[in-house]
Amino acid sequence: MSKHAAGPLLGLLRLDRSLSTPLHRQLYEELRAAILTERIPRGERLPSTRTMAAELSVSRRTVLDAFLQLFAEGYVEGRIGAGTYVACALPDDLLQAAVPSGDPGPSSEDAPARLSERFTRQWGALPPSFNEWLFPKPDERAFRIGLPAFDAFPSALWKRLIVNLGRGLQEEFFIRNDRAGHGPLREAVAAYLAVSRGVRCTAGQIIIVNGSQQALSLIAHVLLDPGDSVWIENPGYFGAKGALLGAGANLVPVPVDSEGLDVEAGRALCPSARMAFVTPSHQMPLGVTMSLSRRLALLEWARATGAWVIEDDYDSEFRYSSRPLAALQSLDTTGRVLYTGTFSKVLFPGLRLGYLVVPPGLVDAITTARLFADMYSPLLEQLLVTEFIQEGHFERHVRRMRSLYAERQAVLVEAAERDLAGLLEVAPAESGMHLLGLLPQGTDDQAVVRAARQHEVRVLALSRQYMDSPGAPEPRSGLILGYAAVPPADIISGVRRLGQALQSRL
Repeated sequence: MSKHAAGPLLGLLRLDRSLSTPLHRQLYEELRAAILTERIPRGERLPSTRTMAAELSVSRRTVLDAFLQLFAEGYVEGRIGAGTYVACALPDDLLQAAVPSGDPGPSSEDAPARLSERFTRQWGALPPSFNEWLFPKPDERAFRIGLPAFDAFPSALWKRLIVNLGRGLQEEFFIRNDRAGHGPLREAVAAYLAVSRGVRCTAGQIIIVNGSQQALSLIAHVLLDPGDSVWIENPGYFGAKGALLGAGANLVPVPVDSEGLDVEAGRALCPSARMAFVTPSHQMPLGVTMSLSRRLALLEWARATGAWVIEDDYDSEFRYSSRPLAALQSLDTTGRVLYTGTFSKVLFPGLRLGYLVVPPGLVDAITTARLFADMYSPLLEQLLVTEFIQEGHFERHVRRMRSLYAERQAVLVEAAERDLAGLLEVAPAESGMHLLGLLPQGTDDQAVVRAARQHEVRVLALSRQYMDSPGAPEPRSGLILGYAAVPPADIISGVRRLGQALQSRL
């Protein structure tokens, strides 16, 4: 820019002395905007600081401060003896991704990534819609399983606990944590489990984890070698299948009947299995409770063979006809049971926090494995849950939810009897957060699931929870219906839409 071109440039700049923004900052922003829009071209010379100060009626210091900021950020550059120029390469250029020219080459669809065999075994069979099923739209809760009642959670109380906790945080909380979890939380969990579930343990046996899914993965990686056989309920929980397959286990599907896992069938199929996974209090997905004789038989098999038993107690708090049953772990006298539970299904799923109760001899090994997984669970969430339990809110919340879920289950059963008669047989259950609906023999329940999605209803096909195994009976056809997160009015409308889907398929 020539010395005589200062006038046109300075005519672009607008400084407003009525604003609270300092004049040097306004000048910097005006110059930067003019450079980025190329009203001042790249490589153009700027007026001297003295000239600019005089023309704008500001101090030279104001102009110098603006120029220094532009220098620091790379918008202008100095040339010895020649003045100040707009940079030819602006810093904003580096923030824009280069657009390749010519043939973009093969797309990801043309050249898919080579996936590991382990991943393919573990998750490759999941349907494309699985992620949508896990994370639905807010208005599509009917009839997702595993979701608690968001509308009844004491969110105002939770927010107050967050605020109070933030005020009292001390420096040690920013730098200290324990791989096994926050000590007071472990003590609170041990006390709660002793009273509510009959679990026999000390706080030292409890490991706080990021949900029960992480607990399963830690157990599998610590106690199983690739190729080890594991009994798993058939039908059973898909999350357990994934965690065990991810550790290289050989899964042995063991049938489930009205008394729970058939221990004698397991002995016949694979007597030397290294581990068994069970949901004895409320079998997932059939909802049956493992009988006392089966529990004792399972523990005897574990004692005699040196096997381990994983007890997943995922929704045992919600029993409606009587007090919650004592845990399988409470009957274990030889230290073969690892017990896991979760806060995510009791409070809210965004709280990825659960607990694992292990025999004393396994604490060091599992906490070491935890170190190389993610070290420990976030401390803030642990502190919040500790306060929630210690102040008595947790037990009150569980009591309220037990009553609320019983009411919602009754609404679902009544609506199904009225609107789904002859289409889907839905019977009440003594516990849990979901019900099982049986379809007429020969019905393709996966086709029904797809039809239900067209009517904005999310259900799970019972047949998908079975594993193929020699001599196993044909999978039953049915739907798994979660009701805990669905208000009564939505349950009624959801049943009607499900009825429309069923009529289109049957």
